[in-house]
Amino acid sequence: MTKTLKIAGKRIAAGQRRAINIPVARLYTHTEMTMPVHVLRGKKEGPHLFVCAAIHGDEIIGVEIIRRLLKLKTLLRIRGTLIAVPVVNVYGFINNSRYLPDRRDLNRFFPGTQKGSLTSHLAHIFMQEIVGNSTHGIDLHAGSNHRINLPHIRACLDKAETEELAFAFGAPVILNANLRDGSLRQAVEEAGIPMLLYEAGEALRFDEFAVRAGVKGILAVMRAIGMLTSRSVKTSRIKPMVASSTSWIRAPKSGILRTHIRLGDKITVNQKIGEIADPFDENETAVNSTGSGIVIGRLNLPLVHKGDALFHIAGFDDSVAVRESIDDFKEELSASMPLPTST
Repeated sequence: MTKTLKIAGKRIAAGQRRAINIPVARLYTHTEMTMPVHVLRGKKEGPHLFVCAAIHGDEIIGVEIIRRLLKLKTLLRIRGTLIAVPVVNVYGFINNSRYLPDRRDLNRFFPGTQKGSLTSHLAHIFMQEIVGNSTHGIDLHAGSNHRINLPHIRACLDKAETEELAFAFGAPVILNANLRDGSLRQAVEEAGIPMLLYEAGEALRFDEFAVRAGVKGILAVMRAIGMLTSRSVKTSRIKPMVASSTSWIRAPKSGILRTHIRLGDKITVNQKIGEIADPFDENETAVNSTGSGIVIGRLNLPLVHKGDALFHIAGFDDSVAVRESIDDFKEELSASMPLPTST
């Protein structure tokens, strides 16, 4: 990478920290819309890591993760460059919406084109200005449509460097996830840049465990690629485990869902994990597990239609070991959380 970095026409020299607003398309009210970017450059050369959030405008947990990350004094000692984009989809963010005004999902339009739709144009800008200046990437997401996710990493583990970073992040669960057409992860991987996708929490909500895990994981990746030194860092007991399969348990009928399991719980085949009640009579239908594994995603909305995805289950060769790793994960994060103060 060159010693002088340029984003949106702004030059950032080694040792500088700058906030840059990348112009996007104005609203029809003539209000100017910009994508905010924070650039932190160390005095010594090193990797260029981008960390982005709110590609889906309602997935705000990554915004908080980046806010806390940027406050850390340890970043004063970085080698290379951190490019932090707390809100990619600024249009969806201000409207509490997953989508852009043209009703498109940004994460299906990468790498985008300059002459395409608004969504495609925004994807193109991100690829040119952010990905084009990076050597590594981390994309932060949350569960959508009233679903909550256990903190986990999605990555292409057939690439050695990406696999190394996935384990370095330290989330208890790793999914060797296929690339989706038009996704940022696909476009970045095709550009030859290793990238992780962090999934945790729920849209339009903060989750303290998920936020802390995200900050901790990003710092761990920065240490793994040589952006930060690893001195005075406690050894983690968390042993990330790669899922052998994933599947969804769907609603057998419409009605009101009552759930008996939590995120991270271990379930077995044919275990009753909830029931769906008819709101207009006394009929109830059991929701039974169709397989064994760990619950990594769950619907929080009680109102369901037949066929709705209720529980996301990850299968493992050793579910007991995964359950222990999740317990260690929660214990480590709890130990670093401040005690509640009395009023």
